[in-house]
Amino acid sequence: MSHDLITIGRISVDIYPNDIGVDLEDVTSFGKYLGGSATNVAVAAARHGRRTAVITRTGDDSFGHYLHRELKKFTVDDQFVRPVAQLQTPVTFCAIKPPEDFPLYFYGRLPTAPDWQIAADELDTAAIKDARIFWSTVTGLCQEPSRGAHLAAHLARPRAKLTPGQYTILDLDYRPMFWDYEEDAREQIAKILPHATVAIGNDKECAVAVGAGTPDEQADRLLAAGVEIAVVKLGSEGVMAKTATERVVSAPVPVETVNGLGAGDSFGGAFVHGLLAGWPLAQVLDYANAAGAIVASRLSCADAMPTPEEVTLLLAERGRLVPGAPLPGAAVPDSAAEGALK
Repeated sequence: MSHDLITIGRISVDIYPNDIGVDLEDVTSFGKYLGGSATNVAVAAARHGRRTAVITRTGDDSFGHYLHRELKKFTVDDQFVRPVAQLQTPVTFCAIKPPEDFPLYFYGRLPTAPDWQIAADELDTAAIKDARIFWSTVTGLCQEPSRGAHLAAHLARPRAKLTPGQYTILDLDYRPMFWDYEEDAREQIAKILPHATVAIGNDKECAVAVGAGTPDEQADRLLAAGVEIAVVKLGSEGVMAKTATERVVSAPVPVETVNGLGAGDSFGGAFVHGLLAGWPLAQVLDYANAAGAIVASRLSCADAMPTPEEVTLLLAERGRLVPGAPLPGAAVPDSAAEGALK
């Protein structure tokens, strides 16, 4: 059976403080969680009932064993997760200082990390080709052999041979500490964009990919580069998605922010779920926006990923249309109308 979603990229152990609002030197206790953007997206989609897998690497150590255990707990297929000798599983620390200050500290990633050691000849290209959605990130393009593996994975999914309902998504996840120059990232992104059908990023990430400009200008450039859906996150103004024929904006879903990290990954997993469900783009965007807001209101990332029931409840509470419900003004089938009258 093919996967609904296969992601490739970063995995780590997230070490988050239990003390909120203080610097790391003043934290007295921490919690340990599964983390890493590509892995979190697989977890998020699994929470929505999707069959997911992640292609990544860990160290051959206790933290690596822990991550396998967590993936199984979240029902994410770990068959493509393998250890790399002589490298340690990366650990990511964060200070939690809401509403907007969440500095990250990466340990065990430089000069390299296990997930940057994925090689092209290790890939199960048949599984990648058959997955309904394949998700990769710009962080995976930082160095070889991961860079070549990402390109090989995308080449295994030629756009001309994708079937209806198949998508190839590039997360424009740009982290400057992993690159020498923005131009290097832009050069590598340009090699992958022609293979992607969807690109997702915030203003800065889109600027690295296709240059600075208004959200509409950036979306238009992404579409010109070949993607079919360009998603530009607008910060406090919500998120926009644009196709050749449609432009939709989802307003932000207000919540009290506890930890802004992981919200984008929750958005991604929910976005995947909405695409696979065949919802209209506006509903996909609203659903993903709400899923991201829920994680922003919680401490952890993977453990905080919401269920469909939690997302639809939040949408209903905020007066938003629940995905799957008829759009405003849409005709109600006779059978449905009769049922409502009984």
